[in-house]
Amino acid sequence: MFAERLKNAMKTAGYDVRSSVLEREFNLRYWGKPITYQAVRRWLRGDSIPSQEKLQVLAHWLAIDPHQLRYGGGGQASVKEPSAVWDTSSSNEERRLLALYRRLPLEQRKVVLEVMDTFAKAYSKADSSNK
Repeated sequence: MFAERLKNAMKTAGYDVRSSVLEREFNLRYWGKPITYQAVRRWLRGDSIPSQEKLQVLAHWLAIDPHQLRYGGGGQASVKEPSAVWDTSSSNEERRLLALYRRLPLEQRKVVLEVMDTFAKAYSKADSSNK
């Protein structure tokens, strides 16, 4: 069911599965007429499926294959970066870190992100003071 795949994709991407979150995040990325709260609520309840154009925006935002989001299973077309580019631009350590992060529950992901932000800010300040 589309609604379940959408909910799972939101969870996997680290977002709370709420209509208000979906409405806000979708409209930040969609250049057409803003979608309403009621429309995204229907998506999450399984009462309707977005148009292909809107599905592409959702898939890109949630880093999931559009075909998989709409129908389930694997698909041929993808809006994600090709895996060959991903593999060559990431070290084993980075891929392992990302895989571990994706397995964490949402609340733990938020904590990890806050810790990384803190380290990045501290490093940025230290780096600029050494110049």
